[in-house]
Amino acid sequence: MFRFLVMAAAMTLSTSHAVAGGHGGGDPPPPKVETPTAPAKVILTKQGPKLVDLNGMTLYIYERDTTGKSSNCNGKCTESWVPLAATADARAVGDFTVISRDDGSKMWAYRYRPLYTSPADKAPGDANGIATTLQWRVARPEN
Repeated sequence: MFRFLVMAAAMTLSTSHAVAGGHGGGDPPPPKVETPTAPAKVILTKQGPKLVDLNGMTLYIYERDTTGKSSNCNGKCTESWVPLAATADARAVGDFTVISRDDGSKMWAYRYRPLYTSPADKAPGDANGIATTLQWRVARPEN
């Protein structure tokens, strides 16, 4: 008889646990809404605000990128200026948009200006990629 009571209690507990977990009725939980994350952030420096990637590396724009739909830095250019890569399913968020590159990959743009990092920058905050003669500039929120 005691075994029977123990088994009955165990069955009752497991059944009530399943019902409490949402398996036995009631409203299902609402679906999770994922908020897209911006690919970059603004930091304040002595030279003013600038855009950095999520690792803190300085982002740059190329003055020849004027259409907002494509990048003019392809092939060998990407050895010196690395496009800020976006996943194939990335979607625009705020002032950040996604553009397609000549090779079919995607990259991030800020206010329709493609964004790049420079291999010359070795640590977060470095800005060694500035090349005014080549029309490269630090990306700033007002660009």
